[in-house]
Amino acid sequence: MLSRRLQRTVTAEDAGLSRAPSTVSELIQEADPLRRLSALTRAELDPTRRHLLSSGLYSLAVLAAPEALQPHRKPPAGPAGAPGRAGRAEVEEMQTMTRVFAEAAQAHGPGHVRTALAAYLGHDATGYLHARATEDLHRQLLSGAAQLTILLGTMCADSGADALAQRYHQTGAQLSVEAGDASTLAIALRTMSAHAHDLGHRTPAVLNLAERAATRETAPIVQAYAQAHLAVVQAHHDKHAALTALTSCERLYEKAHTTPGPFTHYPVGALHYQRAETLAALGDQAGATRALTASLRLRSPAEGQARTLTRARLAESLLGQGHLDAALTHWQTFLDEAPGLHSLRIGRCLDAMRRLLNPHRHHRATAQLLTHAAALY
Repeated sequence: MLSRRLQRTVTAEDAGLSRAPSTVSELIQEADPLRRLSALTRAELDPTRRHLLSSGLYSLAVLAAPEALQPHRKPPAGPAGAPGRAGRAEVEEMQTMTRVFAEAAQAHGPGHVRTALAAYLGHDATGYLHARATEDLHRQLLSGAAQLTILLGTMCADSGADALAQRYHQTGAQLSVEAGDASTLAIALRTMSAHAHDLGHRTPAVLNLAERAATRETAPIVQAYAQAHLAVVQAHHDKHAALTALTSCERLYEKAHTTPGPFTHYPVGALHYQRAETLAALGDQAGATRALTASLRLRSPAEGQARTLTRARLAESLLGQGHLDAALTHWQTFLDEAPGLHSLRIGRCLDAMRRLLNPHRHHRATAQLLTHAAALY
């Protein structure tokens, strides 16, 4: 009755009728992905339990993909116990919110967006999934929740909460399986592999996830997105396979038709960035620099964080080839753009800049740049 009156699901824990989890392992051990998502987002929004989320450890041992792609979750049936009905309007709302949260994170960094997204997922989105709906609409709602969950996981990774990010990514993958959504599952697998790769892991499990993402039957734009990352991962294992994946990505991209949205569009600047990462891993620093230059040129004004990160990476590449003055020019612009972005990745780029420039600290322009950086941070 309370759930029906509030138009959202109220758990026994919410009502004080059940003990709240006291460890992060209790929060994540729930096998049902929807119940796990509810528990995690509630903890994010509860100041007394938020600290639990930072106590876990990222684990390669649980880096696995769902095995099947057969929808099996049925929508709630009948009026008893169901808090209302969800329909096309709720599906479209979730699609809009996914775009809004993704754009806000790009414009300002994910630091201040993460909590708002967790609140929307924990209250509105999960509420729609507990509401009555046709089977087709329920699957679409599951897809929407999966995409929002993957996006939240990526924001957590950008905040340094790697174990939590891993759990959200896994939850998003499981929800996409329950929705029968092959494209979102491929994106989830690619995201999980990219997160592990960013943390420095180059194991067969990471490669396996990238391969599974790239071999799924999905739209050409999703395949291109997956193949681009597969090229980066393969560069640490097999040069020929890496270049093959890169070529496949570019061919798929040329014939892809996209619509605006974080899960339906792959910016061309991002493709060039992945090309740069692949070439850099293969030892072609000059080629990587050219690809980064192209990536920066093609980044749209809306890609604020991506543009700034690309600029920092280009400065690092230029310095590695001995072009100090050119690198300083890009790092100066990086310092101008960085204060408006709340992102751990931006902070890591700043740390890398200081480390790389330290041997050149007696160079006048370098000293001025480092002084400027010290004043800002």
